[in-house]
Amino acid sequence: KKDSGPAVPVTVAEVETGDSNTILAGSGQITALNNATLSTRMMGYVESLPVKIGQKVNKGDLLISINNVDLRAKKAQVEASIAEATVAFNNAKKDYERFQNLFRESSASQKELDDMTARYEMAKARLESANQMKNEVNSQFAYANIRATFSGVVTNTYRDEGEMANPGVPLVSVESPGGFEVVAKVAENNITGIQVGAKALVQVKALDTIVTGKVTELSASAQNTGGQYLMKVQLDKTDAKNLSGMYATVRLEKENAHNEKTKDT
Repeated sequence: KKDSGPAVPVTVAEVETGDSNTILAGSGQITALNNATLSTRMMGYVESLPVKIGQKVNKGDLLISINNVDLRAKKAQVEASIAEATVAFNNAKKDYERFQNLFRESSASQKELDDMTARYEMAKARLESANQMKNEVNSQFAYANIRATFSGVVTNTYRDEGEMANPGVPLVSVESPGGFEVVAKVAENNITGIQVGAKALVQVKALDTIVTGKVTELSASAQNTGGQYLMKVQLDKTDAKNLSGMYATVRLEKENAHNEKTKDT
């Protein structure tokens, strides 16, 4: 057996990395906790757009108005039906009350009273039906006049006055500043080490800053998300501005973080 020579001294080195106490979870876009992208379920031209991007709005403020000719025509028809049904009801009510008095005085037969009663009930039902139709039409106007569902700031508008608005197509976005979250996609090899409540470090590249937060939601399946799990991380309060829409990388703290040691032998 050939001699391999004198022994080589062994050294122990600490492996230091800036992320030794964290694991890379995923990345995603930061959004406001309270945000909404509003659309309509009817077709029509944008009649008015009284708001601009960056404008503050209060709950109930008109954001965009859709000109729907069919709906307005339907409203006019319903109002005409209500007017007609109201006249018929008032006449039937007077006849019903008159025949009640005649019947008590034995000046009208039971059949005559029954006929007037049936006429009165039918007129009453027609008026109620017309009023219900009016309520239905008025509820549809909520889709023609889009209003803010909460107080906040307009972050985007997707149509200008005169352009066509189609069902389900975004028209205007509003968000309420204050709280933020990031929805990140997590690879399946990292999902087992993540739990709701875990502390997170969210690196916002555009601002070159790190914001702390915690995991608030974690999907249980990746079947419909391309083999990746969705994780929501709510950010702690921060002085960082204009976070909404920025992309961020999420790292999670290890529960038992420690520096690794390697040894060559």
